[in-house]
Amino acid sequence: MFSSGPQYQKLSTNLRLAINRLKLLEKKKTEMAVKARKEIADYLQAGKEDRARIRVEHIVREDYLVEAMEIVEMYCDLLLARMGLIQSTKELADGLEEPVASIIWATPRLLSEAQELAKITEQLTAKYGKEFAQSCRANALGVVNEKLVHKLSVQAPPRILIEKYLEEIAKTYNIAYVPDPCAVDSMQADLLFDNMNSNRGGGGSNGGGGRVHQSLPSVPFTYPPQQGVNPPPIGFGFVGNPQQDFSRQTKSEGAAFGGQPSNYDALPNLPDVPATIRGRPDEDDSNFDDLAKRFEELKRKK
Repeated sequence: MFSSGPQYQKLSTNLRLAINRLKLLEKKKTEMAVKARKEIADYLQAGKEDRARIRVEHIVREDYLVEAMEIVEMYCDLLLARMGLIQSTKELADGLEEPVASIIWATPRLLSEAQELAKITEQLTAKYGKEFAQSCRANALGVVNEKLVHKLSVQAPPRILIEKYLEEIAKTYNIAYVPDPCAVDSMQADLLFDNMNSNRGGGGSNGGGGRVHQSLPSVPFTYPPQQGVNPPPIGFGFVGNPQQDFSRQTKSEGAAFGGQPSNYDALPNLPDVPATIRGRPDEDDSNFDDLAKRFEELKRKK
């Protein structure tokens, strides 16, 4: 009976082979891209811009493929460095979920370039289970490297990227080239849209899609009048007629909160001041008479 468990020696060997093969493919495709750029420059020189754009799209896809290979090569190197951790743990260790899922996801897309990836995926499936491998192929867990997904997508490159490639190639070979006006207009529209989003409160990111921050009203907050609280004493902090000012203030506060104006128009009756505090009228008159007599005596002496 053959063992259904993972074979770590086989996994390590295929990881090393995949790293070496991916490095050779990256170098080969980079050299081919350099030669293709010279061919595109010849097309531009001859005025065959449409033909040059088609060739540039091939170069963009090859560049994407090289970048994807670099990511997979990096993950293979990481798994090889952490082989001891893979052997000692039954569950998927922290920090290995994205590399393992990315390799399993990229294997069907890079199988024609590196056959060793199929054997690596076979061992990883035996280690972590078929259900996990199936989830990785569909990226159901959402842990596959986003850059890798973008580089291996089947969508056509954007027109503005193709125009940028053509500009750089023409600049490198000293060829006069005027970009496509439609692509330039679309680029300016995208830049304008991005600036509008950033001015609205974008990064962000905060960055990143701007949230619109609403400014708070500048009207100061006033508290509603409380029932059963006596008004402040007359003349305390008021200018002019204190009774009118206080009644006007309480009415505006009550109307500001949708209620009825406060009934502060009539001030409470204050107690009279005792006569002992005011001073006795008889004593005041006698004192005045004494002063008058002394004044008359001083006149006579003069």
